[in-house]
Amino acid sequence: MIRRERLTEQFCRLVSIDAPSYGERQMGDYLRKKLESLGFTVEEDRAGDCYGGNCGNLYAHRKGKGNPLLLSMHMDTVEPSGGKRAIVHPDGRITSDGTTVLGADDMSGAAAVLEALQHLKEETLPTRELEILFSIGEEKHVKGAKVFDFSKIRAKDSIVLDMSGEIGTAAIQAPSQIAFTVTIHGRASHAGFAPQDGVHAILIASNAVARMPMGRVGEDTTVNIGRIQGGLASNIVPETCTVLGELRSFSHEKALAQLSKIKEIFEKEASVLGGSVVFAEDICYCAYRTAKDARSVREFREACLKTGVEPVFRSTFGGSDQNKLSEHGITGIVMASAMHQVHSCQEYTSVDELEKTAEIVSEILQMTE
Repeated sequence: MIRRERLTEQFCRLVSIDAPSYGERQMGDYLRKKLESLGFTVEEDRAGDCYGGNCGNLYAHRKGKGNPLLLSMHMDTVEPSGGKRAIVHPDGRITSDGTTVLGADDMSGAAAVLEALQHLKEETLPTRELEILFSIGEEKHVKGAKVFDFSKIRAKDSIVLDMSGEIGTAAIQAPSQIAFTVTIHGRASHAGFAPQDGVHAILIASNAVARMPMGRVGEDTTVNIGRIQGGLASNIVPETCTVLGELRSFSHEKALAQLSKIKEIFEKEASVLGGSVVFAEDICYCAYRTAKDARSVREFREACLKTGVEPVFRSTFGGSDQNKLSEHGITGIVMASAMHQVHSCQEYTSVDELEKTAEIVSEILQMTE
């Protein structure tokens, strides 16, 4: 059976390891040892080198019966994360001390998987062929998975443990996300003596942003400008201005079309005032939708019902490593894995939810037919 005390201790140990994005070395070393002790062969790639990090993605494989399954989680944690300490309250709720995030995102999933594997090993129960991907830099728009060599993967089905919400919830649809940076170039001049000689980069940016669609654009697309920075002093017509934004859509084609419109607006406003723009985009990940009759969906539903949980399938407007898995032909879901109020110092989990997550995972791992 799943051992609650051991599971809780495992979770607390995991969150105590500092693992900021691109600084996952200690976490990678710890997880490698745990996986090897459970019979996995483990490889580490050089993903960290791509981003100035100190650790690569971990890929683990263990032979078994039946259809192979890929489990995916990420090692990194959002800030503030240094010196995290889990506090287990009398009612089973687990929080940080309030000065950092807890790190349940994504260590609740990792703890549940490790406990399920340990339980199955102790009971000598047969398991299916398993692959596990622990990625780096997921919180930086799935950067680790972006450079992973997916030719290693045997599985065609996946379960990503990386979502908040009630246990039994799973996402089967997620959007494309495109980040963009616009650098506007004008011409500096003295704002008092010769403002007419300048080309006001911030004004160009302001005019463009005022013309842009913002917020929810239609039913399935959003656009946001998150940061504008420019100028040197109040008496100088600003020569440069930088605008950072993003857009998301359940339709990748709509996302690309919206991006094209935004680029056109900035270029038009720059030309009107005699400036220029450099437009750079980063397609962080592409939209996917997993069919309700897909194997991963069916197996998750069955595991939930066996453990007394009602399965619920929905869409999410957040991305995960599943976006990248889907791009490479690996069909899957993102399951709620005992994390709440993530990306805040109010993040929490509970022993009951950790246990239930481990039970669901255990059932899925035993599906050898």
